[in-house]
Amino acid sequence: MTNNTSSTLYSGVLPDVLIGLPIWQETTWPLHWFGNIAARHRPLNYYAKELNSVEGNTTFYHLPAPDLVERWGNDVPAAFRFTFKFNQRITHEYQLRHVEALVKQQLTLLAPLEEKLGLYLIQLPASFGPDDLPALEQLLKILPDTFQYAVEMRHPAFFAKQECERQFNQLLIRYGVNRIIMDTRALFTGPCDSALTADVRMKKPRVPVNVIATGQHPVLRFVGGNDENVNRQCLQPWVKKCHQWRLEGRNPYLFFHRPDNKDAPWLAQLYLKMYNAAYPQAALPLLHFAASQQEALF
Repeated sequence: MTNNTSSTLYSGVLPDVLIGLPIWQETTWPLHWFGNIAARHRPLNYYAKELNSVEGNTTFYHLPAPDLVERWGNDVPAAFRFTFKFNQRITHEYQLRHVEALVKQQLTLLAPLEEKLGLYLIQLPASFGPDDLPALEQLLKILPDTFQYAVEMRHPAFFAKQECERQFNQLLIRYGVNRIIMDTRALFTGPCDSALTADVRMKKPRVPVNVIATGQHPVLRFVGGNDENVNRQCLQPWVKKCHQWRLEGRNPYLFFHRPDNKDAPWLAQLYLKMYNAAYPQAALPLLHFAASQQEALF
């Protein structure tokens, strides 16, 4: 992995790390993770007791009703940070063009969450290429600086280490916007072990892992597989990188996926244990599991 981050060291208390999963509700978690059947009725509340962020995919497909937004805010503690995706009409249907009204609608709808809004994620399709960078800049110009943003590209030109990628990175740096780093190496390593893995491999991008912090909140989306040894190997570089970001005064966001995301909490726990073993003086809170599941996968 490349290293393009600043070498300036942070002299104060190390910033927090935001850890999350792509979902906050899964049918097996009340018993197998939380050990409490009541979690079926308040899944976000129980999730937020263990993790301090989440990948808000729900807004990519449908915008919620205002009363649901209020309920989300009431279900999480003050330190929790949502990271909602911009709706697909903005990013995929209109590809950032003439979307001012749609952007304002979404920002206004979610504004009651206030400081619990960590990042807005701008996930762009693979068809969004170098010629579309002016549209991205136009969007960044109109976005209010009361929120933080992160951009995920999938077009191969933005991973080729050529002028196009340099222009993209410089654009993000200029606006203080974070580049989302997708690491799917563990997912694509080894044989395809199930129909579900095959389906996820078709949906997830297989792009190079170009590591750069263009803003104060680097974002990693790590997609693991079903082989724990491979997951551990692919997670290892992120232990040092996360600590480096913290030493630079940055607040990284780390999101953990599995082919079956019911297993994602155990992947997050694996990473946390690896990080804490390497940096016990800067240890991060571990997750709690139902007694019968505490040591599952370890």
